[in-house]
Amino acid sequence: MASLSIVAAAATRAMLVALFLPFSALDKVLNLGAAVGQASEAIASRRVARVAIGAGFCFEVSMSIAILAGAADRMAALVFAGYCVMTALLWKQFWKQPDFRLRGDSRGRDVFWDFLKNVALAGGFLALACGASAQGWQSFVAHPFASSHPYAAGGQGAAS
Repeated sequence: MASLSIVAAAATRAMLVALFLPFSALDKVLNLGAAVGQASEAIASRRVARVAIGAGFCFEVSMSIAILAGAADRMAALVFAGYCVMTALLWKQFWKQPDFRLRGDSRGRDVFWDFLKNVALAGGFLALACGASAQGWQSFVAHPFASSHPYAAGGQGAAS
C-alpha cells in the first residue's frame, strides 16, 4: 500500500509540473524568438525580454525538479504559485482584448481561459505548498523550507 501512495504522490506532482518542465521550458529553447516576441509585449526592451525568458526557463526547470524530488518542495510550490499569478497578470490580459465577450467568437475569451488556467495552476501549487487546510498553512509558515517528504513510506509526509 505504501508503494501505491508513493506512485500517487509522484504522479500528482508530475501532472502539476508537466506543463512547465518538458513543454514550456523546451518551447523556450526551441522557439526562443517567438518567446522573446511574446515577452516583448509586456516588456519594452527586447534585451530585458530575452533575460526574462532565460530566467523563466531556469525557474521552470529548477522549481519543477524541486517539486518532483521533494527538496524544499513546499517553498518551490509557493514560489511557483506566484510565478503563475505573475504570468497571468503580465501575459494573459483578457481585459485589454478589444473583443472580450462571453458569446460568439472572441480572442479575449480565449485569453480569459488562459488567465484562469494560470490562476488554477497557482491554486494547485498553493495546495501542494500549504495543504488544503488551515493546519497546512500554519505548518508552512512555521517551516517554510521544510520538505513535505512526499515519498516517505507510512502515510502523509510531515514537514520537518
